[in-house]
Parts: sequence; structure tokens; C-alpha cells
Amino acid sequence: MPMRLTRGWIEIDLDAVVRNARAMASRTPGMLPMVKADAYGVGAVRVARALEQLAPWGYGVATIEEGRELRDAGIGRPIVLFTSVEVDELRAVRDAQLTPALASARAIARWASIDGGAWHLAIDTGMSRAGVRWDKVGDLAAELREHPPEGAFTHFHSAALDDGSLAEQEMRFERGLAAMPAAPALLHAENSAALARREHSRWSLGRPGIFLYGVPVGGGRIVQPEPVVSLRARIVELRTVLAGESVSYDATHRVERDTRIATLPVGYADGYRRSLGNRAHALVAGRRASVVGVVTMDMTMLDVTGLDAKIGDIATLLGRDGAERIDVLDLAEQASASPYEILTGLRARLPRHYHGGE
Repeated sequence: MPMRLTRGWIEIDLDAVVRNARAMASRTPGMLPMVKADAYGVGAVRVARALEQLAPWGYGVATIEEGRELRDAGIGRPIVLFTSVEVDELRAVRDAQLTPALASARAIARWASIDGGAWHLAIDTGMSRAGVRWDKVGDLAAELREHPPEGAFTHFHSAALDDGSLAEQEMRFERGLAAMPAAPALLHAENSAALARREHSRWSLGRPGIFLYGVPVGGGRIVQPEPVVSLRARIVELRTVLAGESVSYDATHRVERDTRIATLPVGYADGYRRSLGNRAHALVAGRRASVVGVVTMDMTMLDVTGLDAKIGDIATLLGRDGAERIDVLDLAEQASASPYEILTGLRARLPRHYHGGE
């Protein structure tokens, strides 16, 4: 633990990431972990290196730069670029040794003309953001016959819900696959929520994402991940605010009695969201302390009245302290945000301290 830091820091348990990945790997023939957005804020290179012990088929990213970062770090497995790119960018995709998701005759022809290598066909079955529609795959038959893809995939829009959409999308995916001249060797569809809901995947590869990073997903949450990320900071100021006085911008919090206020040097510029003010708690010596007033860009205030708090003490904004724990889902609910936003919002200006993963 970084004992001398006075600002905040993020602690990341890579062994927990590996154990979460192992739980997902037991449900699918092959694994394609999603490490886009810097592994959801956890650190793509460190996560990929930790997951190498499980020998995943490859990794998933969203930008050319993300893929290039993994290549520069020595990751040699296939890296699938899931976000659509302009045709003019395909040469950069090839040069970075990435596997693109393609969905148009023009893109397929261009990829073939530059000897791009393996690619995957993106099939839209209801997400309506990228890919060829499931009922239009046949329009690409000539291109697919001449330049067959290594894989094909779709993406579920509501895998955590019991609304029938998952089954409907799979039927559409099957329809799209049937319209191809030949089925590719690799088929993938399931994200974390879909994998968590099923004990055995019917497809070649599973694409776990946020589950790896400690967030439970799926309706019944059949399988639970281990927490991965903690956010901590030291108390740098202590003051007594007198009854009737206010705390932070816009005076959204006025104390009803003389109150002991602790200041933490972490704020929304570090990813601890402004909307957590007057809603969330932190842990100080294993006890809950309310976040009071608006969270500011660089500082957050706690009501530590009745706690034996001292300057230099550690406050936990996310993670465990003693018997108490604040989870990503807790912060997401209190911030009226998604857990994806909470994790990816943890800013690079906070140092990361990794444990395990070797």
C-alpha cells in the first residue's frame, strides 16, 4: 500500500481479475476478453498480461490506439477491433496487426486489397449501432465467398433482462449466419451478462467485459465476481463547521450542529463523480462517513463527527475497510450512473497500484 501518498490512489487486484476470468472461461469454449477503454479503467496492458496465464483466444478493443498499445506491450494474440472504422483507416488497422469488424462490401474489398488478413463479420441483430442487418447478410454473399471471414459476431442489447430479446437476437444471428456462403470457424455473441446467465455457451468464443472487473451482471446473478478496484485517499484537512454553516459549492449542505469535516484531495476530475455529493459514503477506520456538500473538481468533504479521524488517515471511497464495503454498484446507484461509467471514469491522474496477476 502506498503509505506516503496524500492524494488518492487506485488499488487493483489482478488476481481477482484472473479468478473472474476463470469463472467466465468455464462457461465458454474459448475466451475473448474485452479490454477496451483501458480495460474499463483498470489498465489494459496489465490486465492482458495477467490474463495470459489463461491462454485466451484473443482480446477485444475499441480503437486502433488501444490495439497498438497492446502490441507495443508484446501481446501477440489476436486483437479484434470491434468499433467500425472508416475505409481509409483500414491500412492503419492492418499495420497494427489488428482484426477488424467489417460489415460492408466496400470495407471487405478494401481489406482484401491491402492483404489485411483475418477479419470478422459484424451482424446487427437489434443493437442498431453497427454491422450489417441480419436480414441483409445475403447481400454480401459475393464478397463473403471471395473473401471469407475468420469469424462472425453479434452483440446483445439487453442480456441482463428477462424480456425475450436474447433469444430473439440469437435467432436473428442464426438467420444471418445461414445466409453466408459458409459458416466461419469462430462465432461469438455473449457478453458478461449472457455468459453469467448460462452455464454453457453455444458459441465458439465468449466476450466477458465488466464481470472481469468485479461488477455482477445478469438477471439472477448466478455467478458472482470478486471485487477488483478500490479507491482511497488520505485526509488532508480537518475543521469544525459550526451549526448553520454550509459546506462546498452552492451551499447544498448546511450542518444542523457543530460538525467535524474532513477533506479528501480527490474529486470529480479523478472520476469520483460530482453527483455523489450529499448521497454517498466513505469508510474511515471501518465506519461510514457521509459525503457532504457538492463533490468538487479536486476535493471531497466527509462528515467525520464522532469518528477518531486524523490528518493522514485513509478514507476508502470504493472498496473494503474492515467489515464494511462500498461496491461499484453502490456508487453507480448513488450517482445515477451505470457501473461502466464509474469504472471508466477513474482518471489517469490517480496512480494505480497493482497486486498479483503474475
